[in-house]
Amino acid sequence: QVQLVESGGDLVQAGGSLRLSCVVSGSGFRINLMHWYRQAPGARRELVATISPSGITNYEDSVKGRFTISRDDAKNTLYLQMKSLKPEDTGVYYCNADLFVRSALRNYWGQGTQVTVSS
Repeated sequence: QVQLVESGGDLVQAGGSLRLSCVVSGSGFRINLMHWYRQAPGARRELVATISPSGITNYEDSVKGRFTISRDDAKNTLYLQMKSLKPEDTGVYYCNADLFVRSALRNYWGQGTQVTVSS
């Protein structure tokens, strides 16, 4: 059974940094696109960053220049390095991945990790 588990969320002051991790566990899969989403209280879940298998990245405008998405396929791990954090970055951050499982493309979500940025 494939699972995505995030870690690294914390309470941090504005201007601070955090690194989130997401480990994909299980067997019989090949990772395709990977994404970070976030959901602020009372808001819709939004796409923050995407990385392709070849390392091509894309970012939501408000995080460009501050967040860096990366992946280590040898460790089946996705990262999000966040710096210059702002209170508006507060929310639950979710890992999302498109995986080929026995040749079928499936989408998986992690359970989320809380990031709180105080002013």
